[in-house]
Amino acid sequence: MSRPFSPRSSSGPFVRINGKIRAREVRVIGPDGQQVGVLPLHEAISLARARDMDLVEVAPNAAPPVCRVIDYGKFRYEQAKRERESKKHQHASRVKEVQLTASIDPHDYGVKLGHAIDFLCEDMKVKVTLRLRGREMRHQEFGQQVVERFAKDLAAYGHPDAEPRLVGKGLHLMLMPLPRSRRAKNPRQSDAESAPAPAVEEESRRDGWREPLVAEPEELPRPRAAEAAESQPSGFVNTPFAQLDARLGSRPAA
Repeated sequence: MSRPFSPRSSSGPFVRINGKIRAREVRVIGPDGQQVGVLPLHEAISLARARDMDLVEVAPNAAPPVCRVIDYGKFRYEQAKRERESKKHQHASRVKEVQLTASIDPHDYGVKLGHAIDFLCEDMKVKVTLRLRGREMRHQEFGQQVVERFAKDLAAYGHPDAEPRLVGKGLHLMLMPLPRSRRAKNPRQSDAESAPAPAVEEESRRDGWREPLVAEPEELPRPRAAEAAESQPSGFVNTPFAQLDARLGSRPAA
């Protein structure tokens, strides 16, 4: 028997199914998407159980409420899929901040510019903040030039929603991403795509099939002892009688 209330630990919007529906009559939509008509609640539940499915309330504020005959697990899967698709287009609501200074180093400026390009290419807003410290408050035009230059370098990826304004001790500027049809491609991604493929090992064809070439092992230097042994004659090389003449083998009688 189904409980009349959903557990507190359940995530997502509460959806009434089967016996949890609080209406005497409901407008039923079949599993194929066609309208069955207005039926009493018990008949609609019997119709769903006859097809081994559930009666899910999809429009509770209608009069009478609209219910659909569908598998509840499939319904939750489709609902979660729609939520994921809708979240993909919500990056523009996210804001990333990039902080600059009036005397920023050229290398740091390039790093900040690359980060801002990545954020704008991901459909995010970029908040540019330039801090003015000490005597820089008297020469705000230098900070203004840095912010305007930063916005100009990002003109191919985003546009400012207003002019830079001074808030406290800092200049603030909000950059909005351009539409994808008008926005330039991210140079980092284009460089990664145009990178050459890794070198493939050279192969040779032999008897109609490929076999990778294997380099022959280099001949190792032979030890001197082995060369000396080969240069000496075989036998008892260290015998002192080897140098004597064989004809002197017999001694003459006295």
